[in-house]
Amino acid sequence: MSNEKNPRRQFIASAAAVAAAAASMPAAAQAPAKPDATIEFTLWRAGFILGGSGGSGVLEFKGNGYHLNIGGISLGATIGVARAEFTGEVYNLKQARDIEGTYTAAGASGALAGGGGVAELQNSRGVRMRVSGRQIGLMVSIDLSGMQVALRS
Repeated sequence: MSNEKNPRRQFIASAAAVAAAAASMPAAAQAPAKPDATIEFTLWRAGFILGGSGGSGVLEFKGNGYHLNIGGISLGATIGVARAEFTGEVYNLKQARDIEGTYTAAGASGALAGGGGVAELQNSRGVRMRVSGRQIGLMVSIDLSGMQVALRS
């Protein structure tokens, strides 16, 4: 059976390629030494081809907690409904409002056992997030690219 017709083999080959790429990167390039802040957020996603998401979270920066609104729209292989809870570290954050913006994938990400995953995201201000989380529910895709973050007023 060819790899085109076997999704399991495609997934294993993709995961191996991501692992090899991550292993070949210097340690300094994989993650900055010390985060500027931490972040926790919950995201609800639903869709069938066209999907939407919404949620909230908290940014801990310089001893202060900043409440966040999270949202976004996706187009593509999105089917289902799910809630995902994420925690992570934030880098290149100079002031709290720099967290705002639309985030795109900034590095390798991969799925973990049990519906979890790791993602590296970056906004136009150069703020990078490395988040890990756990998905609860049934969804074919929980891609975070295009996620919009705003400080809550």
